[in-house]
Amino acid sequence: MAATRWTPLKRDVLDSLADEFTHNYRNGRTLLAVDGIDGAGKRPFADALAERLGRGGHAVFRASVDRFHKPRAERYVRGVDSAEGYYYDSFDYELFRRVLIEPFRLGGSTGFVTEAFDVQRDAQIEMDWKTGPQDATLIVDGAFLHRPELRGIWNWSIWLDADDEVAQQRLFELDGAAGRSPRYPGGQKLYLAEADPRRRASAIVDNTDPDHPRRVFVDAC
Repeated sequence: MAATRWTPLKRDVLDSLADEFTHNYRNGRTLLAVDGIDGAGKRPFADALAERLGRGGHAVFRASVDRFHKPRAERYVRGVDSAEGYYYDSFDYELFRRVLIEPFRLGGSTGFVTEAFDVQRDAQIEMDWKTGPQDATLIVDGAFLHRPELRGIWNWSIWLDADDEVAQQRLFELDGAAGRSPRYPGGQKLYLAEADPRRRASAIVDNTDPDHPRRVFVDAC
C-alpha cells in the first residue's frame, strides 16, 4: 500500500500533536479523545492522527462513540428535533465504559470491544473482543467526549473546531435534510454550557480546512 501523502502543514500539525502526546504518555495503556463540534471532521482527523501516532510501531486502536448509540426509540423519545434528546439520550455511556474503556485500561489479556451498535441498522453489533500489547493507545472520536459522565477517563484530548458555516455544510452533505435539524446545534449549545470542552481539552485545533488544520492556543482564542 502506498504511503499516505499529507500536505506539509497537516503532517506537521499531526506530528506535533502525536509527539506531544507520546512525550507525556509513552508507556502503558493510554486514551486519547478527539472531541469537537458537529461537522468539524472528527473521525477523519482521528484516523489521520492514529496513523501518525502509530509510526515507529506504537500500537494504536481506533473507536468512535458513534458505534455506541442507543436504539432509535430511546434516542428520539423526546422528538427527532429535540436538542435535549441529542445531548442526553444519544449514547450508551454505561456500555461504552464497560466493554471498551475499562477493559482497555486493564491491559494484559483482557478483551475490549471497539463497536457495539450499528446506527444505520438500528441494531446491536455482534461483539468482537480484541486484545493488544501492554503499551497501546486508544483514540476515540465523537461528540460530547468531555461531558461529566466521561471526565477523568482521558489521558489527553483534542477539541476540534471549525467555522460554523463550513461545519453545517458538512453535516448537510453527510446527513441530508436531517443535518439541518435544530437537534444538533441545540445539543451542542447544551454541551458547551455544561462541559466547557474547549477549556478542558489538552489541545485545540481549527479544522475548517482539513488539509490545513491549525493549532489554536487558549491565549489566542
